[in-house]
Amino acid sequence: MKSYLSLITISAKVHKRQNRMTLLCITFAVFLVTAIFSMADMGVRMEATRLLDKHGSQGLQRALSGTTAQTLFITAAILFVLILIAGVLMISSSMNSTVAQRTNFFGMMRCIGMSKQQITRFVRLEALNWCKAAIPLGVVLGTIITWGLCAALRFLVGDEFSQIPLFKVSFIGIFSGILVGVVTVLIAASSPAKRAAKVSPISAVSGNIENEKKASRVMLAPFPKVETALGIHHAVSGKKNLILMTSSFALSIILFLCFSVLIDLVGYIMPQSSNTSDINISTRDGTNSINSALLDEINYMSGVKHIFGRRNILNVPAKVNSQTNLIDLISFDDYDLDCLIKDKQLKKGSDISKVYGNSEYVLAIWDKDSPLEIGDKIQISDKNLEVAGMLNYNPFREDGSTNGTITLITSGETFMHLTGVSDYSLVMIQTAKNTTDENVEAIHKAVGDKYTFTDKRDQRTTSTYMAFLLFVYGFLIIITFVTVLNIMNSISMSVTARIRQYGAMRAVGMDGHQITKMIAAEAFTYALCGCVVGCSIGLWMSKMLYDNLITNHFSYAIWSFPIVPVIVILLFVLTAAVAAVYMPAKRIRKMAVTDTINEL
Repeated sequence: MKSYLSLITISAKVHKRQNRMTLLCITFAVFLVTAIFSMADMGVRMEATRLLDKHGSQGLQRALSGTTAQTLFITAAILFVLILIAGVLMISSSMNSTVAQRTNFFGMMRCIGMSKQQITRFVRLEALNWCKAAIPLGVVLGTIITWGLCAALRFLVGDEFSQIPLFKVSFIGIFSGILVGVVTVLIAASSPAKRAAKVSPISAVSGNIENEKKASRVMLAPFPKVETALGIHHAVSGKKNLILMTSSFALSIILFLCFSVLIDLVGYIMPQSSNTSDINISTRDGTNSINSALLDEINYMSGVKHIFGRRNILNVPAKVNSQTNLIDLISFDDYDLDCLIKDKQLKKGSDISKVYGNSEYVLAIWDKDSPLEIGDKIQISDKNLEVAGMLNYNPFREDGSTNGTITLITSGETFMHLTGVSDYSLVMIQTAKNTTDENVEAIHKAVGDKYTFTDKRDQRTTSTYMAFLLFVYGFLIIITFVTVLNIMNSISMSVTARIRQYGAMRAVGMDGHQITKMIAAEAFTYALCGCVVGCSIGLWMSKMLYDNLITNHFSYAIWSFPIVPVIVILLFVLTAAVAAVYMPAKRIRKMAVTDTINEL
């Protein structure tokens, strides 16, 4: 045959509805990769511009070869591979169902002389034909989303992204998107193409490639209802389809759990503490010499939301569990203590309520090498103290470790009772949203030149933190959306491929309710297998990523079972399975028995 390839465009029009989900999968894969690599490219360009302005051409070279560029593109490459695998599994599952539905077509083509090689070529070129519409759409969407994200980072976040390029085209992003689209389709089409080539001319008469396989007996013993057993049998009888469906669902769960680690990572890189100050007033020599009356004066000035202070004395001799040690004492005012509760910085079993006021209780900082635990006794001079709680990490060091130093946090009253010191070494001010530069200047004048005055309003990372959270949650939403669509499409395609079997079952007396239960049993078999495999591998990968990205850099960070992400993704998978059952079952119930038997 010389003109058989002309059937590709005809087939695309005839099976437009069946191919819709496959086109959507290709579009999403191209869109995600284009957006990811484009954003990485824009980030490198921003860093290059900053270093070029600051250090000249040497700075530009550093940007291109430095860790920032490497980190961005390595991360993008990892996501590229994950998205490629997800796309291959989803498209393969969809194409396998399509091939199963067109057994008659391929059998007839074999009858009129088409060879196995021509069948294989036909299926692959048919798959590539989808790329003509899906890839340009994905590239355009990815570019537009990149422009929107860059604009949001530049105008909404602030100074950190003031030099990020606007409305620039990333050829790296476009090329990566096109590459993932073509490679995904070619890999995904390989197995269905081989399956279609195996269809014999005899199958054109029976219309079912599965007829060539030996029938297997359906095991009914564990299931009192025959429709439930049949549904499970439909799911597990096709090994390749079961593996593809399970892998597709599992990979979506794995991606979701892996991306959830990034949320924790952002929290550790840019911790958002409730007691973060906008203005700091400190002594030049680190002594406790800021008069406490200054806090009362500033507290009533315009633009001041909260004001609180800290006192400290270092290297205080003390007996810790009957051993003499040098410890650091730091006082927290009540607002500072309240923020520890609000930010959940205390370990389980802590009772911070004992620390307030003039008490005999203190807080200590947890560390894997720390000798202190909740309930331990400490003696300073002739005063006995008890550890009422432990902080999860050291808030006074960037890496969160104690570095072998024992630090005790007391209330202001307890500190004064222990040391007799009432003045502060550090005063922190949180400003209101409507605070003006004139308000800050007035506070500065009230402080005078005796102390160091530091305006930190431009150093807040809240906007950047929210931007990164928005980015991560955006990808989680897209992954969840693709998971739901894939489940619904896969179940629908599986039902359509067996439409005549359902028609025969209806002809021998099976009612609509039993048909629905059979489809539901098949759908939930796929969902259950996907959940088991996805959670098993996803949790392992989640811990591995957590250890490599977080624990290796923040020793106090400990991986814990991600209960909320697991519940969320499992609920979405199960909800999608329920929704996937509804439409195919409704379609079969509305069709006449003769229509389902004669359906091609």
